[in-house]
Amino acid sequence: MKTPKRADVLALFGITGDLAQKMIFPALYRLTERGILDVPVVGAAYSDWDDQALRTHARGWIQAAVPDFDERVYARLAKNLTLVTGDFQDAATFSRLRDRLREATGGGGFVSHYLAVPPSLFTRVAEALAAEDLNRNARLVVEKPFGHDLASADALNRELSRFFDDDHLLRVDHFLGDVAVEGMKAARFANELLAPLWNRDHIANVQIDLLEDFDVADRGSFYDAVGCLKDVVQNHMLQVFMFLAMEPPASPAPEAEQEEKHRVLQATRPMDPAETVRGQYRGYLDVDGVKPGSSTETYFATRVWVDNWRWQGVPFLLRSGKALTTTSTEVVVELRTPPVTLYPDREGRPAPNLIRFHMVPEAAMTVEMVVKQPENGQPSEPVPLRVDFADVYGRVEMPYENIIEGAITGDPTYFASLPVVEECWRIVEPVLNGTDAPLPYEPGSWGPEAAAALPGPDGWHDVTPRRR
Repeated sequence: MKTPKRADVLALFGITGDLAQKMIFPALYRLTERGILDVPVVGAAYSDWDDQALRTHARGWIQAAVPDFDERVYARLAKNLTLVTGDFQDAATFSRLRDRLREATGGGGFVSHYLAVPPSLFTRVAEALAAEDLNRNARLVVEKPFGHDLASADALNRELSRFFDDDHLLRVDHFLGDVAVEGMKAARFANELLAPLWNRDHIANVQIDLLEDFDVADRGSFYDAVGCLKDVVQNHMLQVFMFLAMEPPASPAPEAEQEEKHRVLQATRPMDPAETVRGQYRGYLDVDGVKPGSSTETYFATRVWVDNWRWQGVPFLLRSGKALTTTSTEVVVELRTPPVTLYPDREGRPAPNLIRFHMVPEAAMTVEMVVKQPENGQPSEPVPLRVDFADVYGRVEMPYENIIEGAITGDPTYFASLPVVEECWRIVEPVLNGTDAPLPYEPGSWGPEAAAALPGPDGWHDVTPRRR
C-alpha cells in the first residue's frame, strides 16, 4: 500500500451544517490545541456568510461543546479558517474554491476534500472537483451512509472512482474513531488474560446495544427515509461487531485489520427476518416529515451468527432504538458458567462473568467477577472491576478528532474499506426493506415486548444508564 500524503489544506464541504457545528468544529479545536491541525481549513457552503461570520459562529459552536474553551487556541484555528460560498450545482462555486485553495497553499499542495454533505451530492461534488482539476493531488473523504443497499453502494463507488482512485477515497464511520472501540481492540489483542477465552468454548453470547432515550425530534424527513437499520445497525453496530469477532491482524498495518474484518464478515450469515424484531414508538407517525402510515422502524433487534471455528453457535445480539428508557451504548460479553454451581446467586443459579465495554455515557471497561459474601449462607454476587478511560488518559478524545486527523494524514485506520461496506450491506439485505408493520412500543420503554424473548430465557442484560 502506498504511503498516504499529508494534506496541505483541508477543504470542508458543508462547513455550516449540523455535523460541522456539533462534531467537526469541536474536533478541529481539539486538534489545534494538540498541535495536529496546522493547515488551512477552507470551507464551502451555500450561505451568505463571509469569513468573519463563519469564525464568529464557529466560536459559539465550539464554546457550546468544549467546557475548557481557550481563546488563544481558538485564535490559532480562526486564522486558518476561510469560506467559499455558493451552490454546489454551480460550476462557478468550484472555480472560486480552486482559486482559494491555490491561495491557501501557495499555488500547489495536497488537498483533502471532506464531504459533510448529503450523499446525493457526493457524485456532483466529485465531478465538479475533477472539472477544476481539483481531484489531482487530492483525496476525497465521504460521510456515511455509503449507499442505501448493496447495489447502490457499488454504483456510488463506480461513480466516485471515475474521479478518485480507491486509495484516495476514505469512507467515514465515526465509531471507528471512538476511544472505547480502540480500548476494545487493545483488550482483545494486547492481553493474554482474555485471548484464550475469546471463543465459543468460553463465551455464551455477546450483546451489542445502541440505545437512545430521545426521539427523532425535528429530523422526521431524514429519519423516515433511513430508519434504525440503515442509520446505525448496518454501519456503527456492525463495525463494533467486527472488532469483537475478527481474528487478530497479522500486523498493526491498517490493511491487515481491514483484511480480518472482511474475512469475518464473509463468514457471517445474512440477518434472518425470523430472528429480527422491528418496532416503532407510538407518536412517531405524528412527527413532521414522517409519511402517513410509514413502516420505518425506530427500533431494531436481531441475532447475528458467524459460521467459523471460533464462533460457531454463539449468538451476537444487536439492539438499537429511539425513545427508549435510557441512553447507553455498550457491549456485554457473557462468559459461560462453571459446570458445577458451587457459589449460586440469590436465585440459586450460577452468575456468569460479564465483560462490558462502555461507550456511552462514559468510555470504560468493566469485568464482573463473582465473589462470595462474607456471611455464611449468603449468596455470591458479581462485583465490577472497572477502568474509566478518562481517569487513565485525563481526557477522552472525541471520535471526530481521530476522523479529521485521518482525513488530513490519509491514515485509513478510522475509515471503512469498500469490501467491508459491501459485506455489511449483504448481511442486512434480507431485512433491509421490511414492508410489514413494525411493532408498536411506548416511549420510555425497552421497545416492543416481542424483543424481550430474542436473547432466550434469561433476557437482555441490564445496561449502564445515562447520568442525568
